[in-house]
Amino acid sequence: MSGSGGNVGGRASAGGHGSAGKSGHGGNGGPAGRGNGGPRDAPRRNAKGRERNRGPQRSFTEQAPSQRTRRADPARLVAFEVLRAVAEEDAYANLVLPARIRQHRLDKRDAGFATELSYGALRGQGTYDAILARCVDRPLAQLDPAILDALRIGAHQLLAMRVPAHAALDQTVGLARAVIGAGPSALINAVLRKVTAHSLEEWLDLLVDSETDETKIASLRYAHPEWIVRAMRQSLVAHGRSAGEINDLLEADNAAPVVNLVALPGLGSLDEALDNGATPGELVEGSALSSGGDLGRLASVRAGTTRVQDVGSQLVARALAAVDLPAAGSGEAWLDLCAGPGGKAALLGALAHQRGATLLANEPAPHRAKLVSQALSAVPHDSWQVRTGDGREVGAEQPERFSRVLVDVPCTGLGALRRRPESRWRRSPKDITDLGPLQRELLSSALSAVRPGGVVAYVTCSPHPAETTAVVADVLRKRTDLELLDAGAALDTASLTGNLGAGHELTAQLWPHIHHTDAMFLALIRKKA
Repeated sequence: MSGSGGNVGGRASAGGHGSAGKSGHGGNGGPAGRGNGGPRDAPRRNAKGRERNRGPQRSFTEQAPSQRTRRADPARLVAFEVLRAVAEEDAYANLVLPARIRQHRLDKRDAGFATELSYGALRGQGTYDAILARCVDRPLAQLDPAILDALRIGAHQLLAMRVPAHAALDQTVGLARAVIGAGPSALINAVLRKVTAHSLEEWLDLLVDSETDETKIASLRYAHPEWIVRAMRQSLVAHGRSAGEINDLLEADNAAPVVNLVALPGLGSLDEALDNGATPGELVEGSALSSGGDLGRLASVRAGTTRVQDVGSQLVARALAAVDLPAAGSGEAWLDLCAGPGGKAALLGALAHQRGATLLANEPAPHRAKLVSQALSAVPHDSWQVRTGDGREVGAEQPERFSRVLVDVPCTGLGALRRRPESRWRRSPKDITDLGPLQRELLSSALSAVRPGGVVAYVTCSPHPAETTAVVADVLRKRTDLELLDAGAALDTASLTGNLGAGHELTAQLWPHIHHTDAMFLALIRKKA
């Protein structure tokens, strides 16, 4: 995508839906051949011969009324339900979507369409709303939220997917008629017809025509809140990169991410995934890139020996395990202080088992602790234990016990916006301020829990300096028994390329537009012996 923002809602994905076919994604979707024997403009009469619908007619599509779609296409219905759950229940799209796909029994093709439509409409929400605001005769806040979600779904199809305009209009209006009502569907039809007046690039040019603020322009073109644009620009500079990369970073946030897989070391194999279309990963040993589809159908995934995990998360866990420690060996105790939902814990547990070490995985929320136990279930049970409790208390309860400690602190998640499409619209600068004290307390607890000579990996899925370098600097400033290790070198050791270029002043930052990973931050802190 260029600066025109031609991919604002995500990677354009047709999946064959650009032509008529199954579920009517690309066709008119309506029941043809009923009641269309007369001219289109002939008056329609009721049983008593009186004309019906006198006066101007409001057409949902270019078809005759008898041919309009009156049902909800399953793939579009899934996308609508996902957007509704996100708005009404504060749900996460990546958790809701798979369940809805299974519930509606979508095949691979329709599931791909529903995924692109859901994620694309959520990613592009800010830009689509700016466009829709020019097509609606009232403030968007006055629209019923369900109507607005249907409009966003329609806008994404019309502006960022290879779906013919007539099909996008017909199917979105059919969805609205089925799940919202006939009255709202007329409004949706009228608004979306106005949307079709311009391409996405033309709309973006219109939106920014009178704008001079580069942050505002980037916000509209790349569908990020203005405060996140400013925060990302600041983050680039803080981690030694050029502020001029901001558009590339924002564009990478909008690209549909490839699904990363990891085979648990010594326990899993990628053979089944590779046989089903996955390709070997280029950054990390034992990783693969999935071609999509329902990964839950793979026996290795169901068994938990092969897992879905971003390669950035794989790298930081492996980097911690790769640090050379004095007197390291069998019998080491490792700690994952903030383990939920368990992805990094499973990888660390497998690595610990290989070396004769044990892992304690701590998670304060009971339901998330269960997820951690499930994630670790593929690892021999004598190699790990799950603790349900406040991570801030572990350092005092078990001082200087652990050789390696991972503290992947709660953060804003600004580094995973491509995987959590709704997150950018939920977060605010206040979240950064609110999370700061907790992040510092958890890192302090981890440093109390690590033994002399041991190492703590401070990790966030955010590049914001307030959540990364500032936290590390504040904690180190208060103590003289700590030293920073070269996290960039540790990442290079853990990678297949050996030259990630992620290090800056001993800390390391991965980037979606550079490394094709989530924007994971890593600091490695050794307690002096």
